[in-house]
Amino acid sequence: MEQCDLVIIGGGPAGLSAALYAGRSRLKTILIEKGKTGGQAATTEDILNYPGFPEGITGPELMERMTAQALKFGVEIIRDEAVKVEAEGNVRRVYGKRQSYEAKAIILAMGAAPKTLGVPGEGRLRGKGVSYCATCDGDMFTELDIIVVGNGDAALEEAVYLTKFADRVSIIVRRDEPDLRASKSIQEEAFNNPRINIIWSSVVAEILGEELVEAVRLRNVHTNELTEMETNGVFIYVGTLPKTEFVKDMLQTDDQGYILANEKMETSIPGVFTAGDIRYTNLRQVITAAGDGAIAATMAEKYMEELKKRG
Repeated sequence: MEQCDLVIIGGGPAGLSAALYAGRSRLKTILIEKGKTGGQAATTEDILNYPGFPEGITGPELMERMTAQALKFGVEIIRDEAVKVEAEGNVRRVYGKRQSYEAKAIILAMGAAPKTLGVPGEGRLRGKGVSYCATCDGDMFTELDIIVVGNGDAALEEAVYLTKFADRVSIIVRRDEPDLRASKSIQEEAFNNPRINIIWSSVVAEILGEELVEAVRLRNVHTNELTEMETNGVFIYVGTLPKTEFVKDMLQTDDQGYILANEKMETSIPGVFTAGDIRYTNLRQVITAAGDGAIAATMAEKYMEELKKRG
């Protein structure tokens, strides 16, 4: 079992930021990531709202820079998949598929993944007109026509937000008129917005386009009739899934599985911290994840100092 001060699970913006802060504090830090570092951010074509890059930066490039910076301060990045976490006394253990790790503290930063539609064209055109984040990509669709898929609060809120940029926002709703899951206040805001059009009783069957999104194929849920609709972008809001499968039974979470933590990123178990999209939060962005990571690493260091004082 490899020994260290801090184990960070997850190599997205939260995990890499935590690793950077821990490395600079001279903590022996191991970051476990089962794939390439970067998380969802590494799949984003352009990031235009990260401070310090007025012309924007690609997601892969930003994540490569974060990774290099963490490595510069002595963080060890290990390719492994965490499957179990234990907290016993003052010892914290992470069990991976390849090996196990023992530390004084752990930071959980596995992130969350947007639910996908699973339709043809979605994966191929992701970052090329298919998006799961209006705040990230909205201004790329200025004066264009786009669609939003979903009928909850997030879908309608983001549709309203997108009208700041797009000429026309069509919301694709599986349910029959006027049945929506969103709260009444946001429904009224959407209904009263002249740039929003709602297409009822329909689902996206396919996303069409060569290099960029050009159209969608819609299917009526009652008649199964297929129609094509031209569009420049598809924003998908059918929910997200926190990657908490192997820890949700040991920590306090909300009903969707997001980890509950205070402003110090402390979870319900001392010495186990969290950061980024995996925790319950109102905003999930690269910059908020990075901020969470910085706080988590700083608080983890203070936790270790307290352990040392107590002997």
